[in-house]
Amino acid sequence: MNRREFVVGCSAAITAMAGSQLESFAFAPEPNAQKDIFVFVFLRGGCDALNLVAPVDDRHYVAARPAFLRVTEQGKNQGLRLKNSWANQDFRLHGKANALHELYQSNQLAIIHACGLSNGTRSHFDAMDMIERGVNQKQNSKDGWLTRYLQTAQLEGMLPAMAAETNLPASFIGSNQAASIKSVKDFKVNGDPRFLGILKTMYQGDSLLAQTAQQTIETLNYINKKIAKDSKGRRKKYQPSNGVKYPDRWKDGGLGQSLQTVAQIIKMGVGLQVATVSLGGWDTHENQAFHFPRKVAGLSQALSAFYKDVTNYQKRLTMLIMSEFGRRLKANKSNGTDHGHGGVALVLGGNVNGGKIYGKWPGLATEQLDKRVDLDVTTDYRSVLSEVLQKRMASQQLAQIFPGFDAYQPLGFV
Repeated sequence: MNRREFVVGCSAAITAMAGSQLESFAFAPEPNAQKDIFVFVFLRGGCDALNLVAPVDDRHYVAARPAFLRVTEQGKNQGLRLKNSWANQDFRLHGKANALHELYQSNQLAIIHACGLSNGTRSHFDAMDMIERGVNQKQNSKDGWLTRYLQTAQLEGMLPAMAAETNLPASFIGSNQAASIKSVKDFKVNGDPRFLGILKTMYQGDSLLAQTAQQTIETLNYINKKIAKDSKGRRKKYQPSNGVKYPDRWKDGGLGQSLQTVAQIIKMGVGLQVATVSLGGWDTHENQAFHFPRKVAGLSQALSAFYKDVTNYQKRLTMLIMSEFGRRLKANKSNGTDHGHGGVALVLGGNVNGGKIYGKWPGLATEQLDKRVDLDVTTDYRSVLSEVLQKRMASQQLAQIFPGFDAYQPLGFV
């Protein structure tokens, strides 16, 4: 049983407890105060890499899509020009990614194009599952790649890992160090305050369940202590730093609120080093010209807001944003794009060698495409993850984290 399961179980058994009345505990100083923080943002549904970062002057690209489904050199869908262009082509960000463009131009955002799973699957479920388990083929893996990282890193913080989601994603399967915290205000045991003492009494001893329960209670209590309260003990609304305003949920699908939760936990000093966030809605088979710009705008604004909110932590922060795969080069008959192959990853942080596109561009001529229809993959997604883990998270156990993968070659983006 992990911490989240314990909290859910407690909440189901007892009701509505005032968080300000949790019992007090004493804790040692945070052991990971100078360690790096890794935030993984998973764009679920298959984000159209060729509509997010596009070679606008590629004749094959232009021929494959109507102007309303591609980034253009001028006109309504004019893209944001990227410095240090790549493969002798004019690559541009989608026009609604203004905030990301600013980060790229200031050398804090790097782009890795034509990356992903090398096996060519077009199944959402299979692709997401394999990426979260850190493998390239379907197999009965009992744990996720972040679970294996946590096992090798042996972090000591009170809350070393979290998912700002309702449930732990597959990348944390098998971990007893990660908690799912969708919202800080909801991360509490509901019920009469006396029940906390009863719970502590119930879960004594050295068993895994007892240890998990005790650690959960301590974590709940400590987080509650860190939340600002008014004179009556009521929780105050979180105030982001630097006057930041996160996008409304209807604008970004809730990504901003999830990232705000991560920012709040980072600032609490509970030893957070790994966090995951998900954003769905990228499966644009139909009416992509309506849906995609709104998704891009929300993504761009939410990431920028979070980055500015944690200004004091930027030198310790690395964010990786990727999807399970990209979309088909050619548009379909429903004014959208179907499941493709090669994708794009974004890396943001204070130690990122930004303002540059990394990887190897395969080209968009028919003979250069995967199965003659999709952008090919030239960088295995595990190479991207490995570079972050090795260079920023001090991991030397890549073979254990990504079993069977021995083709890691650093690209130099961090």
